[in-house]
Amino acid sequence: MAEKSRLYVFKPIVDRWPAIKKPKGHVPFRTKLLWTLLCLILYYILSQTMIYGLAPESIDLFAGFRFVIAGESGSIVHLGIGPIVTASIILQLFVGAKIINLNLEDEDDRAFYQGFQKVLIVIMIFVEAIPQVFGYLSPSSSLISKVGTFGARSIIVMQLFVGAMLVFWMDELISKWGIGSGVSLFIAAGVSTAIVTGLFSWLPTNASEALSIDNPPAGTIPKTIYLTSKMSLGELVGGGFEQIFIAPPNPVIALIGTSIIFVFVVYAELSSVELPLAHESVRGARGRYPLRLMYASNIPVILMAALLANINMFGMLLWRSKIPFIGGAWWIGQYEAGSTHPTAGGIWYLTAPNGLHSWFLPLIDRRYTAYLQDHAPWQMILRLIVFSVVFLLGCVFFGKFWIETTNMGPEAVARQIENSGMQIPGFRRDPRVLKKVLERYIPALTVLSSLLVGLLAIFADMIGTVGNTSGTGVLLTVGIVIRLYEDIAREQAMEMHPVLRKFLGVEE
Repeated sequence: MAEKSRLYVFKPIVDRWPAIKKPKGHVPFRTKLLWTLLCLILYYILSQTMIYGLAPESIDLFAGFRFVIAGESGSIVHLGIGPIVTASIILQLFVGAKIINLNLEDEDDRAFYQGFQKVLIVIMIFVEAIPQVFGYLSPSSSLISKVGTFGARSIIVMQLFVGAMLVFWMDELISKWGIGSGVSLFIAAGVSTAIVTGLFSWLPTNASEALSIDNPPAGTIPKTIYLTSKMSLGELVGGGFEQIFIAPPNPVIALIGTSIIFVFVVYAELSSVELPLAHESVRGARGRYPLRLMYASNIPVILMAALLANINMFGMLLWRSKIPFIGGAWWIGQYEAGSTHPTAGGIWYLTAPNGLHSWFLPLIDRRYTAYLQDHAPWQMILRLIVFSVVFLLGCVFFGKFWIETTNMGPEAVARQIENSGMQIPGFRRDPRVLKKVLERYIPALTVLSSLLVGLLAIFADMIGTVGNTSGTGVLLTVGIVIRLYEDIAREQAMEMHPVLRKFLGVEE
């Protein structure tokens, strides 16, 4: 008998940890829809609820990754889904490296893994919240004068804790009683808002100045209309077209890039390998089991982007710290005052580009050399290569692990098909045979889909996106919306045809 992991000493805590209970029976579609909408409305309200006692000059450590970790900067949900995703990453890395001895194919180990992850989320909330009150989410002078520095910082940490716990519980509530995943919905909600704003906003780019040719509307469509109507043909040829098509914010090229991502993801999501199935006892009953081209969905990109967000956060903390050797070390990551983007060091090489103007134009036109941030052109090219390689390898790693921990591996899928009473025509009805057939497809699809979503995210980051939402944010949102549509259709189908619940593994 295999030795249990030492982590099981926490089992009494895991067993008593408060959690949203799973429904015991079928949950009607309308009830699921109601819980999902309620959580989304509550999330929007929380994202507009600012932290009490926060100094106006506060800095958002996650500014460059805001659309991936969700939440609103300076709001009570400032941490967003960061603690949830970070806890998942840590456990995956430790279990994958065999530092934690858990066999995720064992039902008890898998249940304990999921339970311990909830405990780790709470720990990560404090790990991400406490450092931020030292120089980033600083308390206001008025709050400090009332309760002292320690009390003021504690009040802000507690607000961050409450907000993060509400996000965590809403995610659990949607996963068990709603439709889809709360984490995905919160990401999609934030990115969708930014895209609409980036597309249609009539407000000037610099809100403190009046509209002019040098300060046009921020949205892609109003900006294009305004500049083409106010500029002469000579002005358009002499730089106007460049301002419309390439210059930030929200150039036309970003809209084209966003559209390409949308079309490609829709096409990829609808592509699949279909296994023919036949019912063992009902002659003539046949069907197909689809294995999607995007088998690992967008989860690898979420996990990889969250990992880079945490690396950037700790890089900023180290840059401002006085820890011997690593405190203030430029080779780890160097930051200018008030900025969350590295300008040098190892973390600069792990930072995604943000549109053509940030990397392509500086390489071909000396007028844009300021975007190189005192680096040589070859260093910018090296940065693109390093970032792409690390991002793609990370996506493959997280994709493979995600499949194994979520019952999407060959063995789990074979068991699911077996339980439904179906089999592949021409093969013996044996789960081991079925598993061998699935092993021809699922591992390859996992690697391929992880690479595809990684490449799409990198492409979108290089081209730029409407609303400055980052390529990763757009990619995730398109995939999330498609999956949500399919989840809704699936729930409706199961509502109308109860026998589908058993086939899809919803009911035993």
